[in-house]
Amino acid sequence: MFRRAALMAPLMIFALACDDDGASQPAEGQDGAVVQVDSTVVDAASGDDAAAPVPDGAAPVPDAGSEAPPADGLPPAPPAGEFVQVDPGGDTLCSRGTPFHFFARGGDPKRLVVDFAGGGACWDSLTCSAAGAIFNEEATTLPQVEAAVDGGLLGGLYDPADPANPVGDWTFVHVPYCTGDLHWGNKVTDYGNGVVINHKGLVNANAALNWVYARYPDVEEVLVTGCSAGSYGAIVHSAFIARHYPEARLSVLGDSGAGIITDTWFEEALPSWDAAAGLPDFVERLQGDLRDKTLVDVYAGVAETFPQHRFAHYTSAFDKDQTFYYTALGGDAADWPRLARERMDDIRAAAENFRYYLAPGPVHCVILYPFYGSRVSDGVALKDWVHDLVFGDALPDDVACQGEDCFDDAVCDACAAGDTGLHCGFCRGWPEDYRGE
Repeated sequence: MFRRAALMAPLMIFALACDDDGASQPAEGQDGAVVQVDSTVVDAASGDDAAAPVPDGAAPVPDAGSEAPPADGLPPAPPAGEFVQVDPGGDTLCSRGTPFHFFARGGDPKRLVVDFAGGGACWDSLTCSAAGAIFNEEATTLPQVEAAVDGGLLGGLYDPADPANPVGDWTFVHVPYCTGDLHWGNKVTDYGNGVVINHKGLVNANAALNWVYARYPDVEEVLVTGCSAGSYGAIVHSAFIARHYPEARLSVLGDSGAGIITDTWFEEALPSWDAAAGLPDFVERLQGDLRDKTLVDVYAGVAETFPQHRFAHYTSAFDKDQTFYYTALGGDAADWPRLARERMDDIRAAAENFRYYLAPGPVHCVILYPFYGSRVSDGVALKDWVHDLVFGDALPDDVACQGEDCFDDAVCDACAAGDTGLHCGFCRGWPEDYRGE
């Protein structure tokens, strides 16, 4: 039985904080996070199946620039500042049969953030039968989203009022994650002993994107992002988004999905999800036998295909959650920090339009937390680096902490001093457990 070293964020990340003995515990401040708030929730089944490559159950997509009203029965684009929950119906589904939905916050209709949620993964009878231990089984609700932001549990790109958020006035679409397949899958898999998983991440993501395409035809700027498993969803779906909006300026910011996997994981996991069928067939690096590919091919392949766009990744030097998954795959935790740096350098060498930011400490993810605006590595503020990524005339330089500076983590220091943020669960055992002494 795997025990996941992370922490539960009520919005998206499926995280649990671990005690020193490894037992899963709720993070401080988590209880009572779900409250009822005024919200708009619309339930409507999607229209007829669209032409390929849109999966079954997705709504038809008008041509870019079309002003015809959407005919899918789903809600219109929300007014600025209003959050809506959209229930697309059709073939969308969560892992164990519960409904899928997504969220949109109205903003500038020409500027768009598409955010893919994280929440673990499952790929075999052990990982999928863990009853939520290492992947998120259900989609978050709108009251949870709004309560988490209003309660100060979330910040950064999730809080439009956060002064560090460079895209606070943009339209924001959040794609929850409840399928255990990195937003890539389109398969119902029977793992035996009554464990049947709806790996419908591709179908769900495309339903959300089709809604976006139908309501925002004239987008000029796009930021595609995602934390943890959402980082992998962001890089793959960014290729389709870039092709749909050929005139838009697009930036991709992956958060804490460095892709440190074992040599056989692609071969083991992708068939369980039928993920190969949903990867972009116009990305040259992804053609051929996927058993010979790595996640470098995914990141670098998409970046190479769209050299006019910008691609970047953030990770912490000792990411506790990513290390957990690497060990769940059979890797050695002591190897993860070195492999993460090597992975970033490998992608950087393969793609001129890729940059990375390596921060101190063990905390998993950054884009959703209130400390986003104060994060610094090697003297460079993350908020300035992301601003330059999205708006700068040139790509920012790579940033990476070095040596002892990677143990100088102001975020975990604040937790030790009494901060009770959701992220503090990642700081248990820091830094003693990470020095290898």
